[in-house]
Amino acid sequence: MTDTNQKAQGPFADIAPALDQLTQQVLFGEVWERGELSKRDRSLITVAALIAQYRINELPFHLKFAQQNGVTRDELVEVISHMAFYAGWPAASTAVGIARKVFAEST
Repeated sequence: MTDTNQKAQGPFADIAPALDQLTQQVLFGEVWERGELSKRDRSLITVAALIAQYRINELPFHLKFAQQNGVTRDELVEVISHMAFYAGWPAASTAVGIARKVFAEST
């Protein structure tokens, strides 16, 4: 049970505190911190997987996070273009629209 006075940690804390804790501690705390891959590489892989699986809710966050992890806009656009051949044109087209919005917000 979580303390109701505790400040929310992430996007799930208000409704699913256990999921939020797992997200913060396991996913971003342990998995993303493993040394076998850099955060930059993990971001490229994650963006590609999200495009391929048409995960449009998570893609904006991970496009921003990828940039924080050193992935350039040109590299993200190249991932989108590359994924058109593996995930399909509709998935890539949707990713372009999402990237356009994310890039505009950070300009």
